[in-house]
Parts: sequence; C-alpha cells; structure tokens
Amino acid sequence: MSTRILLTNDDGVYAAGIRAAYRSVSDLGDVTVSAPAMQQSGVGRSISIFEPLRINRTVIDGIEVNAVGGTPTDSVILGIFTIMKELPDLILSGFNIGENISTDTITTSGTIGAALEGASYGVPAIAASIQVKEEGLKFDDLRDFQHDFDVGVKFVNRVAKKVLKEGLPENVDLLNINIPHFAEDDCEVEITRLARKFFDTDVEERHDPRGTSYYWITGDLIHEAEEGTDVNAIENGHISVTPISLDATSPINFLDIEHLV
Repeated sequence: MSTRILLTNDDGVYAAGIRAAYRSVSDLGDVTVSAPAMQQSGVGRSISIFEPLRINRTVIDGIEVNAVGGTPTDSVILGIFTIMKELPDLILSGFNIGENISTDTITTSGTIGAALEGASYGVPAIAASIQVKEEGLKFDDLRDFQHDFDVGVKFVNRVAKKVLKEGLPENVDLLNINIPHFAEDDCEVEITRLARKFFDTDVEERHDPRGTSYYWITGDLIHEAEEGTDVNAIENGHISVTPISLDATSPINFLDIEHLV
C-alpha cells in the first residue's frame, strides 16, 4: 500500500508556501491537499461547528487540491474523514509564510493547529514555517510570494522521510520546524524548546469618522530569548526543530499544588 500524506496550511490553498510544501513530500507517497480556501492565519485549532462546510476541488499549478470553506482544522477533519476516508501516514502543515515560534504562536497558529488536529488521531505531524523579515509580508497576497524555498524543501523532505520510516519518539506528537529567511544548505540545525514570548503585545485605540473607538491588537517582536529556545535559534540564523506534545499537563509533582486546592 502506498504511503499516504495529508498536506494543509493556514495561508490558504492558493499560497506559494503550500506549493513548496508539496514539492517537499511529493516523492514520498500519495499526497492529498486539503487546505482553507481563504487566508486563515491566527485561528489556532478553531473548528466550524455552527456553519456548513464546502469543498471545491480544483487544480493549481498542476496540483489537485481541495479548497475547504473553513479553518485549517476543518480542512484536516474533512481531509481525513471525507476526502481520504482513512488516516494518513503523515500530516504536513505549511510552509507558513512567517515563523511560528514561542508559546505565543503554539496556540494561535492555524498552521500548528492543523498539525495538532492530525496528531490527535495518532498521525505523525510536521508543521513548517519560513521566517519573514517584514511582518507585513505575512498578510499580503501570498499566491505570488517570492522566496527561495529550496533549503526548506530539502530539509522537510529529509525529516519527513525519516518520520515515515521511524515514526516520532514517544511523547512527541508534532515537530515544529522553522526555517530562517536566509537559510543555506549548510544551515545549522537546533533542537529547541519554546521561548516564553515572541510578541510584546499592545493595543491601539483609533476612531472611525463618527468618533467611535475601535481597536487594533498590535505589538513589537521580541528578538532576544534564552539560549536553547526557538526564538534564539531563528535569531542566530539556525533551523529550529521543536518537539511538541498534545499533553499540556505541567510536568510538576502534583503535591506542589495540593495546597492550592
């Protein structure tokens, strides 16, 4: 039986990153593409439970794709249970245009949310993202995003091949891969932990023409983090690979919180 790979993203099925991700696994098995029809960045693991979902099948640059009118997680659910009708051997989510690093993004990124949804069914999962140097690029029309994905394609291909052959280690459900913007073939690779913060969050109050207040959630990036973290690795120009577990239980001695309950 041929290896089955489910490919998704959160930038939308037409984004350049998903075409690059397809290149990274197309030689490893039968690839099914199920991804949002529209940009869905920042929706985390959101699921559409109050509206119907539609799938439009089309061809983009010679690749057959399923454009789902929902979130990245919706795309994975429909990909597995409606399109493939079986569990894949691997799920790849990406390439996201913009790094997904730190605890700030692990719960808000649709790229990671989609990968975690696949992992929840026991499917080995990889999320892959490309660093950008200008934050605004994350929100542009990503169909024609210009970037040399070759280093990322080669690296993800190598990792995916090994994961398909060996599986993921015990207690690891997802590998979160982040590629520096200017990565080269000899780029150093770090196994990292999540940095605590990546965004210095702020809120801007503005006023519409009628004088009514509205708000933009904004903030600057934090460029300094402890050695060994994903933020530190990317800032040093290294590829970051962070092992993620679905079990978010704190690894403390439960006796340490008995006094709180």
